[in-house]
Amino acid sequence: MDGFTLQNKNNLWFGSFSAFTQAGFGNAFSCRLHGESSLVPGWFNLALHVGDDADKVLSNRRKYAAALGVAANKFTCCEQVHGDVVAVVDEAAVGKGALAYADAVKGTDALVTNLPDVPLLLFFADCVPVIFADPVTGCIGLAHAGWRGTVADIAQKTVQKMQEAFGAKPQDIIAGIGPCIGSCCYEVDDTVYNAGKKHAQCFKPKGNGKYMADLPEWNRQSLLEAGVLPQHIYRAGICTECNKELFFSYRAEGGKTGRMGVTIWKRQKG
Repeated sequence: MDGFTLQNKNNLWFGSFSAFTQAGFGNAFSCRLHGESSLVPGWFNLALHVGDDADKVLSNRRKYAAALGVAANKFTCCEQVHGDVVAVVDEAAVGKGALAYADAVKGTDALVTNLPDVPLLLFFADCVPVIFADPVTGCIGLAHAGWRGTVADIAQKTVQKMQEAFGAKPQDIIAGIGPCIGSCCYEVDDTVYNAGKKHAQCFKPKGNGKYMADLPEWNRQSLLEAGVLPQHIYRAGICTECNKELFFSYRAEGGKTGRMGVTIWKRQKG
């Protein structure tokens, strides 16, 4: 699993990539256990846009922040509209979406920043989370790649934004592809195949216009095209639908589910 491990801290389960931790970047992929929720008791839902009680979600976020050692009021979130827009988080944007979904960065599916101790936070239930860090310039990124965002090369565009905004070089960037729906479970139709057929190697035909799509590999290919080195791309290798007891799965639960929170931040030196 490319150095991706699950850990428990203060009765909170989350996963992380050791390569990022060793390079000085905090990262976490929350599990669904031991939280508060009005949807299903005990869910550790971190999203404010899925019909859950806001006070309980914010309580979960505070618990999450305490376990990670970050400030909950600095969580910086975006709308996640299945597009390809990447926003730069400056001082004025820190904390957007931390307390209310309406305050999140608008019309955006990826965030980048070079500010220390600013935890970027996005939400997932089968879509692909991709985290980025450049140990040379110290900038970070986080992208939400559903199939539409993957078609639009959101991962590649996040790398490009890190180049434009902070002077990062693709060959220095490390990327982590977190838990998401795997090719074992992600059945799609001709609509998705036709949109992504330039990456035909990421589809296995089933017949009758159906395919099994490999979104993690598709995003890996996009990262390679952006210039990220293959040895710098890490994969959790966990299917959220196969492991729905640990991670929320939109498909497995008919769309009525919570969201795991994915976080990356640059640790303050000294």
